Amino acid sequence: MKTKLITVAVLAAASALTFSGCATNESTTAATGTLSGKGASSMKAAQEKWVADYQAKNAGVTVNYSPDGSSAGREAFAAGAVDFAGSDRPLKDEEMGAGKFKTCAADSNALNIPVYVSPIAVIYKLDGVDNLTLDANTVASIFTGKITKWNDAAIAATNPTAKLPALNITAVHRSDGSGTTNNFTDTLNQIAPTIWADKASDDWPAALGGEAAKGTSGVVQAVSSGTGTIGYADVSAAKNVSIAKLSVNGQTLSPDASAAAQILEQSSQIAGRATNDLAYKLNRTGNAYPAVLVSYAIVCQTYANPTQGGLVKSYLTYVTSTEGQQAAATAAGSAPLSSAIQTKVAAAISTIK
Repeated sequence: MKTKLITVAVLAAASALTFSGCATNESTTAATGTLSGKGASSMKAAQEKWVADYQAKNAGVTVNYSPDGSSAGREAFAAGAVDFAGSDRPLKDEEMGAGKFKTCAADSNALNIPVYVSPIAVIYKLDGVDNLTLDANTVASIFTGKITKWNDAAIAATNPTAKLPALNITAVHRSDGSGTTNNFTDTLNQIAPTIWADKASDDWPAALGGEAAKGTSGVVQAVSSGTGTIGYADVSAAKNVSIAKLSVNGQTLSPDASAAAQILEQSSQIAGRATNDLAYKLNRTGNAYPAVLVSYAIVCQTYANPTQGGLVKSYLTYVTSTEGQQAAATAAGSAPLSSAIQTKVAAAISTIK
């Protein structure tokens, strides 16, 4: 089946969106200037809240965040077009290295700082079916195109009381390079390796077809406006659609923040990185809901412009604080960083120059 690109006017407008908060008399620092970021659309709601709250406390600073997708954010950061990137995966080893980032000092590497932890929801639109449970192999088979009808025996097996129609399944994926796609494909590879043999990828495998939509909002829009549709999106954006449960090791699990936090806690940092680089390889093979993402702020260890380095340090100090993490949890349903990881993050941010 050919991939169909779905253009969503609202998202196109949002690609240049500037999130701005109101200046108040509550400024807590003397910081002034403009800070620019671009990247993951998954944490759009969290960034909106962080920006508004930070600017309320720092009246002299304007923060702009454009939710154009993880790949766009990483590319813009490397090109020196933004001060930080938002990415739903850390930079790979081959993407790291001094001299590769025009935003940074010539001898500076980048850092991957976790700032946002959230479940990925499997979303669907199927009239008459309000509750749906899918096991790992079934989810993988749907997105590889091996299961094409909603009344397939594999779906019926985990939904014995549902009235499943003999309707074609339309699987929707991201058209743009996406960290959410990277995490979702990594999930399928870890929990259903016999069905989903491909490793994690920012780009949806072209051979699988399906329908494509730009950004998190685009996928949600495509699923919610369709019939018999299914897709994946950060749980904070899963509006006007139903959310499937996943059957994992005999348990029926829903996406929630506590599960996302558990996945990060059972995971390990990527070996061979600098002390201040906090990139994680997620372990999804336990008993927690496996489809989660960790979004990173990709920043410089040392900025070419020290003023911008100071602004990045100030902003991320708020974002990763207990107050900032709780604000994101309230606004987006994300999981606050654990105290142990929060301590590591604070130490890494303190070294930004």
